[in-house]
Amino acid sequence: MSQPAAALKKPVSVKKVILRLLLYFVVLDVCIITLYPYFAMLCTALKSRNEIFGGNTILPITALWSNFIDIWSRAPMAKYMLNSILIAGGSTIIAMLCGIPAAYALARMKFKGQTAFLGVIIVSQMFAPVVLLIGIYKVMLSMGLTDSILGLIFINAAFNQAFTVWLLRGTFMGISAEMEQAATIDGCTRVQSMMKVLLPVAAPGIVTTLIFIFINAWNEYTVALCLISTDTLKPLTVGINTFNGYNIIEWQYLFAASIFAIIPVVILFMCIEKNLVSGLASGGVKG
Repeated sequence: MSQPAAALKKPVSVKKVILRLLLYFVVLDVCIITLYPYFAMLCTALKSRNEIFGGNTILPITALWSNFIDIWSRAPMAKYMLNSILIAGGSTIIAMLCGIPAAYALARMKFKGQTAFLGVIIVSQMFAPVVLLIGIYKVMLSMGLTDSILGLIFINAAFNQAFTVWLLRGTFMGISAEMEQAATIDGCTRVQSMMKVLLPVAAPGIVTTLIFIFINAWNEYTVALCLISTDTLKPLTVGINTFNGYNIIEWQYLFAASIFAIIPVVILFMCIEKNLVSGLASGGVKG
């Protein structure tokens, strides 16, 4: 006679239950700490100016959703948003067009000075734009690209180039070269085998790299602040300083505009969530 199903189940270990509860507790704490600044930002964006300076609670007494509408009339937010999209999108396209062939060459070809070149790529990641700000301004001034969106596109593409090459090189090295060799035997050229075989397989790493470049360019502030003086050419990160005046800071409008600034980033991360881990893992392959 068979034993009941409940009798066949192994008893749950008390130690495992405690560890799982501790894990849930840690994850919950991390989520609260991470999300609280955004929650405070939203609550402040829904308050009136008098409530911000005179209120004692984090939650708004009366939610003023009109603050999210007023910022579009108080500042050229649509123009700022369009400028940021052009800058981030243009720099991403240029960085990927230059980075994919360079990463492919470093992953599949052997040439003199390859190790030194990889070292230069790593070292270049150590320099923040603010360190080279004076040199950047002089170069842009000599080229007539100060106070222009095109100049910011080139600068953001240049500063993201090393990251693009390094991550994509690891992605390409994690893919077997035999697939491309088989395509070459079938009559494909090296470029055709790269386009038809390698790039589709490397799609998770490419998408991850693309999104990170876009986000880095979208969040860039220092160079844009120094190079752009015309109000209608400012990206969103610089343009929202309109609400940060000399005598008063309109916190409700500043935070409302900041929420609009983070929405594209959140959407992009939601779109690549499935490919993010695999893309970063493939990009970390050692060569």
